[in-house]
Amino acid sequence: MNILLAAILKVIGVLMFVGLNAYILIWGERKVSGHIQRRIGPIRVGGPSGIMQSAADILKLMSKEDFVPSGADWWLWVLAPVVSVAPAVLVYLVLPIGRTLVLRNLNVGLVFFSSVSSFTLLGIFMAGWGSNNKYSLLGAMRAGAQLFSYEIPLILSTIGVVMLAGSLTLQRIVAAQTHYGWFIFPQIVGFIVFFVASVAELNRTPFDLAEAESELVAGYFTEYSGMRWAMFAIAEYSNLFTLSALGVTLFLGGWHGPLLPGWVWFVLKSYFLVFVGIWIRWTLPRVRIDQLMDLGWKFLFPVSVLNLLGTGLYLMVR
Repeated sequence: MNILLAAILKVIGVLMFVGLNAYILIWGERKVSGHIQRRIGPIRVGGPSGIMQSAADILKLMSKEDFVPSGADWWLWVLAPVVSVAPAVLVYLVLPIGRTLVLRNLNVGLVFFSSVSSFTLLGIFMAGWGSNNKYSLLGAMRAGAQLFSYEIPLILSTIGVVMLAGSLTLQRIVAAQTHYGWFIFPQIVGFIVFFVASVAELNRTPFDLAEAESELVAGYFTEYSGMRWAMFAIAEYSNLFTLSALGVTLFLGGWHGPLLPGWVWFVLKSYFLVFVGIWIRWTLPRVRIDQLMDLGWKFLFPVSVLNLLGTGLYLMVR
């Protein structure tokens, strides 16, 4: 009974954090974009420092009509937002927030994280196909090609870290960085590939072709509104944090740091990478589809393979 109660409390805690984190990141993105592009609205409106603007948006989304498109595949259309959000919640199972703060210290934690996060692609395809809308389907196909292209270099960029740490357990990867120092130094190439591929995986500018308004209306979620649309937004911002947290775990020492508690360092480092991702979004223009695919297959993929070979040679001759 105690085990069941503890499991329920952990699930509730994760869900509360996911919701609060999405609220904070939406507010943060508005503030950062407002200052970068000198937008008066996000800087001044919405209560103290704009913190209430997201609350107003929640009320607006909850009041919107929930309708199903004519001819839609009902089950696929309804389940797509749930399938998109579920991976963003499940990955918290293995993220080591502190020395002992981890829900489940799996011996294949990195494999679990990579496998679960890949389910986002399934949710996107379900939304595009189930909507019975050609624009949604085109957006889903474009997003699928993009995610598949960048998933490969993303995973390859993490293998060098696994080779140095000698483990797939995220806790041991963090612990191994006390010996080498942060893995960002011997794996700087892997970190750059990881970060660029992560931005592309999130469908964020400059890689947001899946929902490029000038071409595809709103991409794969064109037919969604209200809270169903909000679930896709929650998934995006949750994945933004979780991929940043994974980058911190693999390359930036995880919860290691002086003076402050480990979980504080973990959160600070993760939100720093989130800030860099937001900064990039509101600074760079959108790339073309051919540039997007060329970067993934002709640059990031071969560079990640070379980084993997270089790491293997280092381990052989050291």
